[in-house]
Amino acid sequence: MNATHDILLCTLNSTYQHSSFGLRYLYANLDELQSQACILESTIKETPRNFVEKLLQHRPRIVGFSVYIWNTLETLECIMILKKVAPEVVIVLGGPEISYETETQPHTQWADFIIKNEADFLFRDLCRDILIHEQRPEQKIIEAKLPDIKQIKLPYDLYTDDDIRNRVIYVEASRGCPYKCEYCLSSLDKSVRSFDLDLFLAEMKKLLDRGARTFKFVDRTFNLSPTTSTRILQFFLEHIELGLFLHFELVPDRLPKEIRELICQFPAGSLQFEIGIQTLNPLVAQNISRKNDMVKVAENFTYIKEHTHVHTHADLIVGLPGETLQSFAEGFDRLASFGPDEIQVGILKRLKGTPIARHEKSFKMLYSEAPPFQILSTDTMDFMTLQKMNRFAKYWDLYVNSGEFKHFSEWLRTNEQLGASYFWKFDQLSEYLSKTYSETHSISLMNLAEKAYLFLIENGVESSIAAEIIEQDYCYGSKRRDLPPFLKKLQGLSNTSSRALPNASSASSSISSSTGNPTTQNAGRNSRQLKHLN
Repeated sequence: MNATHDILLCTLNSTYQHSSFGLRYLYANLDELQSQACILESTIKETPRNFVEKLLQHRPRIVGFSVYIWNTLETLECIMILKKVAPEVVIVLGGPEISYETETQPHTQWADFIIKNEADFLFRDLCRDILIHEQRPEQKIIEAKLPDIKQIKLPYDLYTDDDIRNRVIYVEASRGCPYKCEYCLSSLDKSVRSFDLDLFLAEMKKLLDRGARTFKFVDRTFNLSPTTSTRILQFFLEHIELGLFLHFELVPDRLPKEIRELICQFPAGSLQFEIGIQTLNPLVAQNISRKNDMVKVAENFTYIKEHTHVHTHADLIVGLPGETLQSFAEGFDRLASFGPDEIQVGILKRLKGTPIARHEKSFKMLYSEAPPFQILSTDTMDFMTLQKMNRFAKYWDLYVNSGEFKHFSEWLRTNEQLGASYFWKFDQLSEYLSKTYSETHSISLMNLAEKAYLFLIENGVESSIAAEIIEQDYCYGSKRRDLPPFLKKLQGLSNTSSRALPNASSASSSISSSTGNPTTQNAGRNSRQLKHLN
């Protein structure tokens, strides 16, 4: 039997490696109630009935759930079960998915209270009223005032040794974003607020001393203040011999001299920058209030590529208002020419509360009613086009972003047998694969390798050269593997590994091996919601 706790802070993470940063903030700020509370995390793969059983073993009086775009349906099922079998338990909801358009959501029917926005202090005050003063607010939906960031107690001591060994360690030096990009919840922020930097760095030193080596910063605009950015970079540079990996999200057109001078000193595999481009179409950027100086963006990418070991992860969004397939392809090719290590092709999602909703009528934007609420069609991209781009994005991840097919990807990028555009060449591969696979998940590496080989053959590549390209990737990539059966059948392949592969050296140097780091995938997707009860 588990220990009894009056307050449970619960969430369903997307995978085990993720940890709930927001719940740790709430726990850290419970003050005298902390001894009565417990954090209970699971994943969306766990059966809701089983999760409710686990939480009831604590005999809680108050259960707080975070609601995100990835766990909204699973959370709904949990609170429905909980309210039916234990109606006396007070259910409190928070998080980005329930903080906007709240009254329209079925969760409202089953919750006792819903806290909108940052709940660092308000959740504690609500628990005090219920447990100590035996009072309850009259209103179900409570809007939290913005807390004084300097008064918030930092949660880093709450990362357990197991978290440090096995999970992503999220940190933040600031909250908020000054930009108004309409697809993002951060566009609703009034200002950027910073934690006390000396206190923050002292907490980072404690984590280092406990063995933390990977830090994912969730600040929306890490490079907004060069003074703050350089102090943080300098701090970690002084401990870089420990073997650190740091992830930051950057505004793409701000890379001042003092930041440049520091990032040059970090070794390979230690720094990753997530750089939000989203669109290179000026009219689309104007539609979504996205402002980038593209001349500076190109210059910054060139500098990073030529003078640093930073791994760059650039984002593009499909389905923005006014974007056509042709304009997206042109933007993709232009971004690829900047030389990022990864291009993340994301499909637009309708996050509740974001201003992009104002374009729904004028651009005929239709979204799925089920999470993650992806765009289905616009007046410039119909349903079939967006389905095509869904496949493109998945195959791009499997072949290029995974780092498993560096030589094949380099051949595709540089060879002009299929044309000059990298986008349209990869689109041909995507359409070729779609003839075989009705779904893009659960395709084995062996099958991906064989399909890449056959694609090369069908496009006029000599059999021995095609086999050599695939062998270089499959057998001599991140893991040495035996020659796959489909290549063993070919004659004269026993010595292919000794032959020089055209463009092999450029392929190896142009794509960083750090794509395999577990924190690089889906970077930044979850962090936009951390200001809420989660």
